[in-house]
Amino acid sequence: MKPHLAIDIAGTQLWLLADKAAWYPAERTLLIADVHFGKAAAYRRLGQPVPHGTTQANVQRLDALLAAYDCKHLIFLGDFLHAPESHAAETLQTLHHWRERHSGLAMTLIRGNHDKRAGDPPSSLRINVVPEPLLLGPFALRHEPDPHPTHIVLAGHVHPSYRLYGRGRQQLKLPCFYLLPRMGILPAFGEFTGGMNVQRGDDSRVYVVGDGAVWEV
Repeated sequence: MKPHLAIDIAGTQLWLLADKAAWYPAERTLLIADVHFGKAAAYRRLGQPVPHGTTQANVQRLDALLAAYDCKHLIFLGDFLHAPESHAAETLQTLHHWRERHSGLAMTLIRGNHDKRAGDPPSSLRINVVPEPLLLGPFALRHEPDPHPTHIVLAGHVHPSYRLYGRGRQQLKLPCFYLLPRMGILPAFGEFTGGMNVQRGDDSRVYVVGDGAVWEV
């Protein structure tokens, strides 16, 4: 099984990656949506019993992607931090160590709804923060999946997932890429995020990810 699936959008190749990200080879750019760093920490501050180590798991997955692709620009399509409580010392320390490992890499965050509430990442992380949309090639990079008059939108925000049904009552819910005629929505990258079910229609394509592969359903 291949860890990516190459598709053509407006004459431009985009790779859908099994690790819930997208690679834009013409610009050597990695696109990540909805990582929600510090979400577990924010929930623990509220007294909720949630797992530890999600931030470390997320940065390890990012490290693996950056090792696999000759990336010159990493772009986050919104929701880098989850909440004000995500500025916890342990979370930020992990992020600073991760940034040091990739000190020469350009990073941009397109501010999403959670970023507006959580606040921008510390300036010491050297992540350029911009409002949506950010135009790159034929794409309008956004957080919210709103249309653009001239460019094809790539966005996040809704954490798309698709439900597969088997025999009897068997079913499996998997994250997915959801493609409409002039819009593509990426799955949430973060370890500790939910998902919104999407339906496949005549004007849409669904690519689910799981078990180290991407395939169209």
